[in-house]
Amino acid sequence: MNDEKLHKVLARSGIGSRREMERWIKEGRVSVNGEAAKLGDRIADGDKVEIDGHHVDLIFDRQAERRVLIYNKPVGEICTRHDPEGRPTVFRHLPPLKEGRWIAIGRLDINTSGLLLFTTDGDLANALMHPSAQIDREYAVRVLGNVNETMLQQLKAGVLLEDGMARFTDVQFFDGEGANKWFHCVVMEGRNREVRRLWESQGVQVNRLKRVRFGPLFLPSDVRSGTWKELTVKEVNALAKMLELQPKKAPKMTTGEKMKFERRYKKQKARRQEGS
Repeated sequence: MNDEKLHKVLARSGIGSRREMERWIKEGRVSVNGEAAKLGDRIADGDKVEIDGHHVDLIFDRQAERRVLIYNKPVGEICTRHDPEGRPTVFRHLPPLKEGRWIAIGRLDINTSGLLLFTTDGDLANALMHPSAQIDREYAVRVLGNVNETMLQQLKAGVLLEDGMARFTDVQFFDGEGANKWFHCVVMEGRNREVRRLWESQGVQVNRLKRVRFGPLFLPSDVRSGTWKELTVKEVNALAKMLELQPKKAPKMTTGEKMKFERRYKKQKARRQEGS
């Protein structure tokens, strides 16, 4: 079939998130060929789509590029596109796109640093975030308090939190002496503050938390805090294949665009926290 769901095409075209596009359709802001759109509508080449009476340029799946960034999020940034309080967001330092927009794959809270993935492909983002994919996330965590083997076994067996059972699929001592010790722990879900809440359930305090791996992707040592790096076409294709997604065309850049992109990449400066 050459047609696609309207809200997916709008999201891919950089108008907003899929959820936001569904809401706009419900609110009657979107029309297709002069008729008010409905949830579930499908569109194809030649269909005229307007939002609030203004024409929209569309990007269909076969036209879309699949790009992926690894970003090393500093403490102090939030994972929303716009913040009413004016706090810095993770989107602020990403490279601009000619079409579409960067989609964050999951979130990290304001006090958590480390690996955050962005992509231009909504299908890839959804596949990585869907619970059925069973994508594990690994964190380096520094805790304050006494940690014993019984506690570690309890964290792996499962703890009842306010939103249900949660557990680490693995947790290992990493480094440290005295009251502050580093552990590496793995979770299969992305629930809000899950890692912090699991440790706090055992009476210890988390004072540093950094994500170091998302599925098969590790945070590279050359991606400093506050900087990004784009995956190669080969790496993106391997990720898509793992998720059983169809391959997509590689990004096309003119020589000038490529040089400008590389200059932007090389000019990045590490930021331990916003403003530092």
